[in-house]
Amino acid sequence: MTLKIGVIGTGAIGREHIKRITNTLAGGKIVAVTDVNQDAAKTAVEQFGLDAVVHPDDKALVADHNVDAVLVTSWGPAHEQSVLAAIEAGKYVFCEKPLATTAEGCMRIVEAEIKQGKRLVQVGFMRRYDSGYVQLKQAIDSHYIGEPLMIRCAHRNPTVDQNYTTDMAITDTLIHEIDVLHWLINDDYKSVQVVFPKKTILASAHLQDPQIVMMETNSGIIIHVEVFVNCQYGYDIQCEVIGEEGIVHLPEVASIITRKEAKLGTNILMDWKQRFIDAYDKELQDFMDSIKQKGEPNGPTAWDGYIAAVTADACVKAQQTGEKEAVTLVEKPNFYRNEKAQIV
Repeated sequence: MTLKIGVIGTGAIGREHIKRITNTLAGGKIVAVTDVNQDAAKTAVEQFGLDAVVHPDDKALVADHNVDAVLVTSWGPAHEQSVLAAIEAGKYVFCEKPLATTAEGCMRIVEAEIKQGKRLVQVGFMRRYDSGYVQLKQAIDSHYIGEPLMIRCAHRNPTVDQNYTTDMAITDTLIHEIDVLHWLINDDYKSVQVVFPKKTILASAHLQDPQIVMMETNSGIIIHVEVFVNCQYGYDIQCEVIGEEGIVHLPEVASIITRKEAKLGTNILMDWKQRFIDAYDKELQDFMDSIKQKGEPNGPTAWDGYIAAVTADACVKAQQTGEKEAVTLVEKPNFYRNEKAQIV
């Protein structure tokens, strides 16, 4: 069985996913595309030699009877309407983050999926598919280090463009830590706080950089995340989980070791797409495989998207107040309670 996929949004990440589904992965075929820029959609079809229909909008694509599943890679504020349309049509949907730009929007998606009575949605939190995070998850779940007590993380980018704002450090950057840490320890967040260290001179006037986000879970685990998006030296993701009986670290990206000019060194990546290229492949392959094997996606759920949105909202509020802010979730629906934490 080949899963016939329609792509909504043919920008950078949309084209990357079209490329991997067409040239790298197995079991899927792009049969339809759309973009607010119709020329971009037509160019994508030509670039990858697709036998695909170019639809005028997301509604027309979702209504295409030849489309089994929808890939939402459009501008974030447009995600909610596309996902809701796919759910209403009973079609599977893989949505890049954010699932929706508000917690209320995410909840509307959750409620729509529950009404359908079947899991249809997977959110593109690719870090759960990264081999390093999978190893951390296995160590934690096997109690190799005992109960987790603290977590220290860093999310560093060499640079960001002038349009990047202080709140985007939460909604576009920290959002990945919010999801993957919740998955690692299987514990909901209780409160968050944001503090601003001395500002780097390399940040735009309107951007506060770096930032430190402190999160506390219901069981009392304290998480410390440094977000530094003008670090200059590379794209660097760090995670250290401190347990009662030991410590586990996220492994460094494999690289050759060099000895030259009286120096010992390794290379550091500059591009986030290269850091998680394998995870992107695995998440989309899992999306397609799980639908064929068990009739529903296996990855991060709409409920996970809701948790991330609520937590991000609290973090943005904490940026503004400087105070500890509560993370208040509604009760988890029974529809999602039987989910087992996915391990690749």
